[in-house]
Amino acid sequence: MKTLTDLNWLWSIGRRSRQAFPCWRLTVCILTAMIALAGCGQSTTPERTAFVFPTPTPTPLGYFAGTPQPGGVWTRALSANPTNFNPLLAADHASSAVHAMLYPALVRQDPVTGQYGSVGAMAERWDLSPDGRTWTFYLRPGVVWSDGEAVDAYDFKFTYDAIRFGNIDSPHQRLVAPIESIEIVNPLTVRVTFNEERCDALSLLRVGWLPGHRFAEDFSDVGSAFFNQSPDVSAGPFIFQSYIPNDSVVLRRNSRYWQGAPLMERMVFRIVPNAEDRLSLLLSGALDETPLTPDQLIPLLDAPQIKVASGAIDAYDFIAVNLANPASPQRGLSDEGAFLFQDPHPLLSERAVREAMAHAIDYRGIVGAIYLDQAYPLAANVLPIAPWAFDASLEQRTYNPDLARSILENSGWIDINRDGIREKDIRALRMSLIVPENNPYYMRIAEIVRDQLNSVGFDIRMQALAPSAFTRQLLSQRFDLALSGWTDFGVDPDDHELWQAATDRPGSGFNFVSYQNQRIENLLEQGLTMRGCQPQDRAPIYREIQQILYNDLPYIFLAGIVQNIGYTSQWGGITPGPWDFYHNVQTWYRLP
Repeated sequence: MKTLTDLNWLWSIGRRSRQAFPCWRLTVCILTAMIALAGCGQSTTPERTAFVFPTPTPTPLGYFAGTPQPGGVWTRALSANPTNFNPLLAADHASSAVHAMLYPALVRQDPVTGQYGSVGAMAERWDLSPDGRTWTFYLRPGVVWSDGEAVDAYDFKFTYDAIRFGNIDSPHQRLVAPIESIEIVNPLTVRVTFNEERCDALSLLRVGWLPGHRFAEDFSDVGSAFFNQSPDVSAGPFIFQSYIPNDSVVLRRNSRYWQGAPLMERMVFRIVPNAEDRLSLLLSGALDETPLTPDQLIPLLDAPQIKVASGAIDAYDFIAVNLANPASPQRGLSDEGAFLFQDPHPLLSERAVREAMAHAIDYRGIVGAIYLDQAYPLAANVLPIAPWAFDASLEQRTYNPDLARSILENSGWIDINRDGIREKDIRALRMSLIVPENNPYYMRIAEIVRDQLNSVGFDIRMQALAPSAFTRQLLSQRFDLALSGWTDFGVDPDDHELWQAATDRPGSGFNFVSYQNQRIENLLEQGLTMRGCQPQDRAPIYREIQQILYNDLPYIFLAGIVQNIGYTSQWGGITPGPWDFYHNVQTWYRLP
């Protein structure tokens, strides 16, 4: 699943919370890019906890090894206020970070592999029908809400039915669309039937559960209950205590938590919008954890009290290439489901132009100078975190300005009047590159791309836009080139909403480059609904998709992203995983 992100905040908003629904709603997440300041070599990188397999936090020398004692307050950073404490009504990162501490879910992501499963979840096991459409889940017995009521199949059904039928404005609507029916077999058994076999079925069932007994059976108060701003019942490791906007959210220990009451007394979310302020608070001990920008690794060289968990995550940055004429955007499919003719972009519809652009950009230079090596080269749309589907044979195009010039000349693009801009017929290689103005680091990437393209005969003009204007222009498809990023993919390589003609909808669809390819349409459908969903059967499909997108160039892929999380060394039991930093938070303890 993908998130259209405000990558200006990508390093700062606690991205490891996987309860969040990918932010298709642009009021929550606005496109930008994640980057940082000047260079830092390997020899100057602080000590890291690598995201491979979690290992226990080392015990400081001199610590008496005894039974960890309860107590202590853990303080973590949020960059913005949560919008709603009801998990059905919000998917912004701040809200989702709090939700993950309060609400149970049918399945959760494994902290190491990212696969959805039973670890930390309400489903102990499940059966799948022969046709692959019906899943029967067997729930954990003995789990209770903090008020003593049982957590059972009714809560799951209530939660998903509230999204399906409750007439609420939920960002999770697309998760429930493929569900045909939900049946309670008994209090600890629930049956979910999808309208077709889907290889992403488990990821669709990840929404946190509401305590159904606290709401009206007809869902009439789900959108308006006082609970949404002050939830008084929890089945997570913590219970809501207080919220002061622009200051903090405070949670307290849940003594009834099914995995055991946390040792820490409270968890405090401190709302700190500025990244430099967050770093200062981390170094001073006022914060125990915060995501880091790449440039913030440097001050940590002299901070032995801070550890860094570092690893590649499910995110990448790219340049969107509009294949259709931005003067006349139109949807990709007719009402009958047939491709609609797209008025081609006067310049970018020519593949040679896109190929030349791809060779004119110094990706490795950008990774070093802007990302500070907290990124890696990427050739296509599938990330190496899905190794079974990732095509390692594809390599990012080499930076070769002379080859770019040759490609253009061989295609008839010549600088006839010697003004530095190539022409063909009555057209000149003149176009705009839109970029969100609120991200100075992203602006630096755009400047580099502009200068490198202009050096081979383009006339690229940067257009810095306010985030809302950038989003509007991008989704309305009234752009030539756009610098952007995706995040929160998960481990499944399905990304049909980026490439299928059905999502080429000016104003709302995420195929905003107006890409059309019948072979891609067929492959995406096959990959998502493959009988049995075995990786070895799906892998050839996704590798062919990567090859086609690599050749067609609807995106110029810039880099896959590495995330760094700084955290205190004053607590024990912390075993950070790439998919869930807080997966075993109930076992953490304050060191003496």
